[in-house]
Amino acid sequence: MSGVFGIYSRRLGADVVGQTCYSLFALQHRGQENCGIAVCDEGVINYHRDLGLVSEIFTSKILENLGYGNMAVGHVRYSVSGQKKSRSNAQPLVVRHIKGTMAIAHSGSLTNAIELREQLELSGAIFHSTNDAEVLSYMITKARLSTDSIENAVQEALKEISGAYSLIVMSPKKLVAARDPQGIRPLCIGTLDDDVLIASESCALDCLGATFLRDVEPGEIIAVDENGLRIVQTGTGKPKGLCVFELVYLARQDSVIEGVSVHQARRKAGEFLAEEHHVDADVVVGVPESGIDAAMGYSYAANIPHGMGFTKNRYVGRTFIQPTPRERERAIGIKLNAIASTLKGKRVVMIDDSIVRGTTTGKIVKLVRDVGALEVHVRISSPPFMYPCYFGTDIDSQKSLIACKMPVEEIGRHIGADSLAYLSTESVTKIAEGAGCHFCTGCFSGKYPIPKPVRANGTKFESKIRQ
Repeated sequence: MSGVFGIYSRRLGADVVGQTCYSLFALQHRGQENCGIAVCDEGVINYHRDLGLVSEIFTSKILENLGYGNMAVGHVRYSVSGQKKSRSNAQPLVVRHIKGTMAIAHSGSLTNAIELREQLELSGAIFHSTNDAEVLSYMITKARLSTDSIENAVQEALKEISGAYSLIVMSPKKLVAARDPQGIRPLCIGTLDDDVLIASESCALDCLGATFLRDVEPGEIIAVDENGLRIVQTGTGKPKGLCVFELVYLARQDSVIEGVSVHQARRKAGEFLAEEHHVDADVVVGVPESGIDAAMGYSYAANIPHGMGFTKNRYVGRTFIQPTPRERERAIGIKLNAIASTLKGKRVVMIDDSIVRGTTTGKIVKLVRDVGALEVHVRISSPPFMYPCYFGTDIDSQKSLIACKMPVEEIGRHIGADSLAYLSTESVTKIAEGAGCHFCTGCFSGKYPIPKPVRANGTKFESKIRQ
């Protein structure tokens, strides 16, 4: 996953650092492991990155030391695999090469990262991290030696790249952004007065009062400089595979992606779920946060009252993107508490967005039972996870997927539910009414928009080379 943000201002000495920091707060849900900001002040790039949340890292003193400028790039990181707690993997990466300096921030995962890394190492490259951004930085730097601009270097480098990426590159004079040809990861453009902003999600624009302009088209490369915004490479047409899990879980509910409200998409998922798997009950509750929207839709379609079943500790992050199973399980206990007045003596429909490893859902069901629920019927607003994801979520092997180990009824017993049902793969592709794109459902169906990596399960070292 991860989140990226970039801003270009025509005003020298603008507070682009502060604006980037605010936007990273809005994108914090996309990555909680580490974060960073790089700022360009009259061609000089300064940066700070570290392990932790935005609020922990960017104190007033750090922001003051970063200073002012006319461009900035920010990043929040969620590692897919490999070194989970490593400062070297934090972004933006800042690279100084013979033609200047470059900062790069990347969200997604390259399917040919291992092969590219080997080629670069054989030519003398030395790597300091295990993330794909460093591979990208080498590829762009290499292309920059034979091109006349940073945007052309990005264009040439991406011809050799395969996988999912939303990418922002900052040179001393320009901001360049690119989205992969399939549009698997989201990226959008906004404006604030004369400033141009680029972000993983529209919520990062909203927090600044910026105007949403449009999504970056799949395969499109754009550049922003003193002359304004221009298209370097036209997109490849309609998106071929936006990750549908962005709408189910990853994105923030107030974002708009490909013309679709994330909140409305989740409500629609709940409506479809009620049509496919109705059950007699007294109350419908959603597991915060993304399960709440789907619960509203289920309640409406099933004509069952919707209630607040859980209180959430707002100071605990998303459990799905905790690096290890133990951390995910531990986080549940301090993140959620069941509300007895809603659940006691009731037949409960509990809506959640997914069951991936099966390590946390059982604990949530137990919370509901412990406060006196008579029945707990679990409904999941996505299909069962049956296949690995190669494009930026931490589903790297079928070995960790509970749906590959047990049939649905057995999973229901395993988590302590009276019944369990999932949304169908057919319905999950219909939740985004009016979307100008198709969707990647690879983790549900095994059908991917691009070929999966040839060496997806390489050596122990190779398995770590992922964003």
